[in-house]
Amino acid sequence: MNNMNNNFLIFRPFGPSILKVSIPAKLIEDLNNYVDEIIKNKKKSQALDHGENLAGNVKQEFIIEHEFANKIGWVKFLAESSIPWLQTMSKKKVTEFNIMQTWIVRQFKNEYNPLHVHSGHISGVGYLKVPSSFGNTFQKSKKSNMNGMLSLVHGSKMFLSDTTFNIEPKVGDFYFFPNYLMHVVYPFFDSDEERRSVSFNAKVDNEVYTHAYGEE
Repeated sequence: MNNMNNNFLIFRPFGPSILKVSIPAKLIEDLNNYVDEIIKNKKKSQALDHGENLAGNVKQEFIIEHEFANKIGWVKFLAESSIPWLQTMSKKKVTEFNIMQTWIVRQFKNEYNPLHVHSGHISGVGYLKVPSSFGNTFQKSKKSNMNGMLSLVHGSKMFLSDTTFNIEPKVGDFYFFPNYLMHVVYPFFDSDEERRSVSFNAKVDNEVYTHAYGEE
């Protein structure tokens, strides 16, 4: 784990690194208000629906309008958070940051997101609302409770090398990772509250992305 500053943490539990940052309170408020307004507007909810293009088995996933994302500073936050991480890890200057999509996932009990990857070069997920409880495991034992958790998956389990990095959702936490990193979101139970997350896909300079493959 590497501290870039008090709000930026880099984790490297396996091959690719992962960046964790905090979403500013004002952005959380703006995004939640936006989502709440979309929910009330059935026509707009249908127009922005993105579920057919995403892997999740959830009832509602919709695109954040690009104009709004720029207006509230969401795109700026994503760029200013990820660029220092990319430059630290690649040792190359990043001059391009182009959002492909940014979207909301509204997950409720018994819903899930199967193992999948994203398009673009970099992706990420953060949390706007989290249930007070994800429910208990069926067996009363010391095994980990993965309800509602995000697992990032890479490679296979080896000596001194994990294959999963498990994340407990907390409001305000945002994680950046390379697009190809497999990940899965587990269902939760015993709660009618919403697990609300925000994600994105973006492209950066091709020279930065291809540098990892030894292409100069």
